[in-house]
Amino acid sequence: MPQPESRTGGAVDPVLFEVIRNALVEATEEMSVTLQRTAYSTNIKTRLDYSCAFVDADGRMIAQAFCQPAHLVTIGRLVPRAVAEYEAEHGEGTLGPGDGLLVNDPHRQASHLNDVFLIAPFFHEGALVGYVANCCHHVDVGGGAPASIGAFREIYQEGIILPVVKLFDRGHLVDDVLKLMLANVRAKKEVAGDLRAQHAANEIGLRRLSALWERYGTATLGSYMERMIGYSEQRLRAELAELPRGEFAAEGCLDDDGITGEPVRLKVRIRFDGATARFDFTGTDPQRAAPMNCNLTQCFTACVYVLKCLVDPDIPLNEGFYRPIEVVAPEGSAVNVKPPAGVVGGWEVAMRLCDIMFRALADPMPERVPAGTKGMICHVGFGGEDPATGEYYCFLETLAGGYGGRHDADGPDAVQTHIQNTQNAPIEETELNYPVRIHEYSLVPDSEGAGRQRGGLALCREYEFVGHEPTFTTLADRARFPAHGLHGGDDGKVASYGLISGGEARDLGSKATVQLATGDRVRIETAGGGGFGPAHERDPEDVLRDAREGKISRARAREAYGVAIKPGEWAVDLAETRRLRRSPGR
Repeated sequence: MPQPESRTGGAVDPVLFEVIRNALVEATEEMSVTLQRTAYSTNIKTRLDYSCAFVDADGRMIAQAFCQPAHLVTIGRLVPRAVAEYEAEHGEGTLGPGDGLLVNDPHRQASHLNDVFLIAPFFHEGALVGYVANCCHHVDVGGGAPASIGAFREIYQEGIILPVVKLFDRGHLVDDVLKLMLANVRAKKEVAGDLRAQHAANEIGLRRLSALWERYGTATLGSYMERMIGYSEQRLRAELAELPRGEFAAEGCLDDDGITGEPVRLKVRIRFDGATARFDFTGTDPQRAAPMNCNLTQCFTACVYVLKCLVDPDIPLNEGFYRPIEVVAPEGSAVNVKPPAGVVGGWEVAMRLCDIMFRALADPMPERVPAGTKGMICHVGFGGEDPATGEYYCFLETLAGGYGGRHDADGPDAVQTHIQNTQNAPIEETELNYPVRIHEYSLVPDSEGAGRQRGGLALCREYEFVGHEPTFTTLADRARFPAHGLHGGDDGKVASYGLISGGEARDLGSKATVQLATGDRVRIETAGGGGFGPAHERDPEDVLRDAREGKISRARAREAYGVAIKPGEWAVDLAETRRLRRSPGR
């Protein structure tokens, strides 16, 4: 393993290097714990849809808590832009101790409007050292539907747009900014509480960093942070030298853009030359007047994530990791959107990019690349007047699905995939705090892509609303294009989104906003993961186990895997299985 080098000629103490590196990460981890424990909304305190980081005075990412892969790049790209914009307007050096900048504008390279960033400068002995920052997905930021998700044509319909503004001035809350934001959102209590939790997290980060700087001083810490960046770059370039060289291409489609019904085509060409990684999205569809676009930061995040999965996981993630990566994304395309297009579905786009990039690398790297996954964030949001309190409420969650089968393992069932690391909202907490009943929360049998290593099963969630008439939105995908199988494996089952009203069921599609009547139910079945390798090569005992656990039916065991299970008992009929697997077409 390469050792950290000194670019300034000084000696590097490897023990001190690790102490400082981990101390910086732990400062962000303590920010993370503080944010979780002081937040109000389920989406943050339970589902953990947030991230915390430390950025140096030059705007370079130094350390980040283990939270959301979707925010791997966003904070590092946003902070220097936000600070530069604020100081260009108000004067260089106008930020001081206790200040806090608020921003969520995707066209300033944040993510979507729900992701609200709070940035605080860190000073030591009067000198600017860096910034602590966090990002939280707020349960509502206004817009055309509760939870601020939906098929909107322009970003102006998606919610309140926050340019770079001060929420805290020398430690004091700027009440007018908070009032303006709360006047534009539905879930006022949750949003106000979560903003204060973001401030508390930054304050803890500043305290921990202050203690670290008091102990080691700016000279030592500055030198070692420089070496940390160089070390990550050095390690990544060493890993790139071991990856297959060449160009690898793939493409795929989102179901539709949410407005026209036309699929959104995404293309990528990846080049590894032994020292750099180039991701070229030329040929991707132009941006739409619709929500299914992502900005360059979200696109870059997907590329960083994919590369991180292919190399040694021990490489620290900081500015040095980004240096060998080049992203070509034509401006005005669905992966590098220009205003005023919508971006609320941007993470849905970035998630699908991960699947497509892995598909491009499936042949040169079969032992490292999984089959297709649920391939979407799968946003679900609803809100209305709570019949018990008379107050307006909002709820948002994202639903899990099947992961792809891998070279040596099945795909996990009902998990969040790729850049998504949120947890599922527990039924008990959801029903306790919101006027909804969860009638079913289960795996979807026979939803896996069959294979030597099968794909993971999809998730079913069925909601019923009693005593009021809420608005319900899905912003998701995978209803038309399934998770792909690899190396002879089958595709997974597509997702379905249905409304059950008055005893009749109808399809909603993957992107819809509907007004519900009392007693209506919404049933969502997410997508299953793709299979890896031919299904007839799967161990019959593994097929039997899946059938016995209710994950697949006896009929599917026979038809998809060529495994016959004896009637009335849980045992493989070996003779019939051999016959089935010798039959033409297997």
